[in-house]
Amino acid sequence: MATLLHSSTPMVKTSPKYAKKSPIFHAHVPKVQSFPLSDGFSKALSSTSVTILPKDNVFTLPNWRSGTNEHKSREIKLNDAFSYLEYMVGKGHKPDVANATQLLYALCKVNKLKKAIRLMEMMVKSGSIPDPSCYTFLVNHLCRRGNVGHAMQLVEKMEEFGYSTNTVTYNAIVRGLCIRGSLRQSLQFLDRLMEKGLVPNAFTYTILLEAAYKEKGVDEAIKLLDDVIAKGGNPNLVSYNVILTGLCKEGRIDEAMNLFRDLPSKGFNPNVVSYNILLRSLCYGEHWEDAKTLLAEMVGDDLSPSFVTYNILIGSLSAHGRTDEAMQVLEELSRSGELKRDASSYNPIIARLCKERKVNDVIKLLDQMISRCCSPNEGTYNAVALLCEEGMVQEAFSVLQTLRKKQDASLHDFYRNVISSLCRKGNTYSAFQLLPGMASCGFTPDSYTYSSLIRGLCLERMLFAAMNVIEIMEESGYSINVDNFNALVLGLCKCRRTDLSLEVFETMIGIGCIPNETTYTILVEGLIHEQEKILASMLLTELNLRQVVSKSTVERLAMQYELQLQ
Repeated sequence: MATLLHSSTPMVKTSPKYAKKSPIFHAHVPKVQSFPLSDGFSKALSSTSVTILPKDNVFTLPNWRSGTNEHKSREIKLNDAFSYLEYMVGKGHKPDVANATQLLYALCKVNKLKKAIRLMEMMVKSGSIPDPSCYTFLVNHLCRRGNVGHAMQLVEKMEEFGYSTNTVTYNAIVRGLCIRGSLRQSLQFLDRLMEKGLVPNAFTYTILLEAAYKEKGVDEAIKLLDDVIAKGGNPNLVSYNVILTGLCKEGRIDEAMNLFRDLPSKGFNPNVVSYNILLRSLCYGEHWEDAKTLLAEMVGDDLSPSFVTYNILIGSLSAHGRTDEAMQVLEELSRSGELKRDASSYNPIIARLCKERKVNDVIKLLDQMISRCCSPNEGTYNAVALLCEEGMVQEAFSVLQTLRKKQDASLHDFYRNVISSLCRKGNTYSAFQLLPGMASCGFTPDSYTYSSLIRGLCLERMLFAAMNVIEIMEESGYSINVDNFNALVLGLCKCRRTDLSLEVFETMIGIGCIPNETTYTILVEGLIHEQEKILASMLLTELNLRQVVSKSTVERLAMQYELQLQ
């Protein structure tokens, strides 16, 4: 791939769409700092002379959880606690392990992963021994955020320096790989674990079964389940619920019902989740009588309908235009003292009313929702945006204005949140339709808003429209930053158009916007997802030689995707 490479290594045969790119590596690309595991972490862990300070040198952190619940105030206190820990460790003191662990949890909760990793580094440097559950939590959090490579790298460090890893931790990585659509890699990873003597549990099998039906269909999942049982594995009810879900999603309701009836012979009684899986399929398929029978059977088995059960009924009734009945179910849910309702119960009805152009009914229902302390969410904004599809853009904007005033939200934060919510759910055209009204009220799109619009257009495969957003920003004199370009590069790569992403890279360089480590990582992963593994290896090798990505990132990508560096 000539666009990014000036390599003396002989070129391999490349795909035609990459063949004509010209070399455009920027001459002054700065070195990037490590994200997941800094050099300090490695040095701290590998140090053989960690000073163990006296017990009275252990310190506790200032309370970051007390006082006001206002977001900025909480963030300031969290940063203050982290800075205090950094200062005290620098002075040779040792943090209280439990206290520092709670701070790590809090940092992960607000996605301050750099600081969470840094905190762990400082704990080790000070002579503290982090609890293994702390590592497990961080690994799980990284995987849930899609940073599987970071998680694998962290686990490798844990083992390298004597920290034990349990099945729960490894399950997090297996799930992370499966979420990324890497069933094959997950199975290979599991084989390596079993070679180490680690025994998979029922949760491991459930993760793999879910990935199998999503990637290759439910028949493949059933084969995998049979193979697990034949090898002495012990799947649980959750595993069978995954198969039920797969059968229902493929419209094989009769087979799903047969498996459901056969569960007791396998040693399991159906639970509320089992009933909900079938109920969802029956209701959305308009098999109302069968659904009523199943619901009565569920109650007869002393199983109380869950919040999900109510939402299935509300959603399916609304989808088929039976909003009056959906409202009755909603009222029944409201009368239930045990189940707490939220906006997700109202959103399907709001969406249907918008499709039916019943604006007054929408406003009344939103008033009721807010009066019952149910805050509008992303689903609410997308439901209201359906008015735009009905040619009622002004009415949709008026409803959103009313919602903003009732929540006493700042104009900028509210409209920015609405735009990003619409773009995430495939309603980008509606977002563009609403922008003029928002602008007339004083809203000015910021960098985050433009990135949201770019991501939304790419999500809906309007790739050239997404590229035009950058052109419009440039023509309007807007300062385009690396985050805007990264949003576009990522969107193009996700659509398997890495060739276009390289054109964007050229534009980026042309206007003097310096790529960062994220830019290069996206391009490497884009090539991998287009089955251009050799090119990805060559690119990563060149990036490593030029030191434009950190050693840690190079190791992570090579490990995660089994790349051979030259």
